[in-house]
Amino acid sequence: MAGSQSIDPAAELPRILDFMREKMEGAGKSRLVVGLSGGLDSAVSAYLAVRALGSESLTAFLMPYRTTDPRSGEDAMLVVSELGISIETIDITPMVDAYFERFPDADRKRRGNYMARTRMAVLYDQSAALDALVLGTGNRTEALLGYTTLWGDMACAFTPLGGLYKTQVRQLAAHLGVPARIREKPPSADLWQGQTDEGEMGLTYEEVDRLLHGLVDLGSSDAELESEGFAPSFINKVRSMMEASSFKRCMPPSCNL
Repeated sequence: MAGSQSIDPAAELPRILDFMREKMEGAGKSRLVVGLSGGLDSAVSAYLAVRALGSESLTAFLMPYRTTDPRSGEDAMLVVSELGISIETIDITPMVDAYFERFPDADRKRRGNYMARTRMAVLYDQSAALDALVLGTGNRTEALLGYTTLWGDMACAFTPLGGLYKTQVRQLAAHLGVPARIREKPPSADLWQGQTDEGEMGLTYEEVDRLLHGLVDLGSSDAELESEGFAPSFINKVRSMMEASSFKRCMPPSCNL
């Protein structure tokens, strides 16, 4: 699947659904919880869960902060309406603000990471209450670039999109019937006003996915990548992001005595 930048969603979908059913059966669980943000990845993950297990198996949680764009909630509710799943809204503002009252000078990166981890803490508590597993929503592009929060959005029982680049997730979304307004809007973690993934990283998913395909899947040399039109500075930037975030893609190392 990851060996090509483009996928055939109709061909890959059965493999993804089987993977999800196997993970659920292996854990002896029949229910999932998901944090529904209104974004593409969580929407696609929800659509996959309903395809694999049925709408009654999935409970979605909308966890806004006071700066969350209201349109995110509207898009999340559109997914809920389309799929016929249950949803609960839990406002994380009181939890987050209570902590940062002690650290009023914290920058937006600290605040954003804390919000991501607060949402996951809520989600894991709700999974215990519902005897459910936490459904991951991360994609391969984010994982390779380290554009994730440890113990935040990375935390999950399994992630069906983990082998797909962001552009491939969009292809799958179209096949699944995810509404166009969700597929086409700029990707954003919505951690502060005006934040977008591509703006924060300084690159586009379309361009970086092509580079990652050559760099990771094909093992292309820098010379080969440059012949494809990639600037050396861009290649170095992406490679540096991958190297700096490598610790996020493995279990914490232990000192074996």
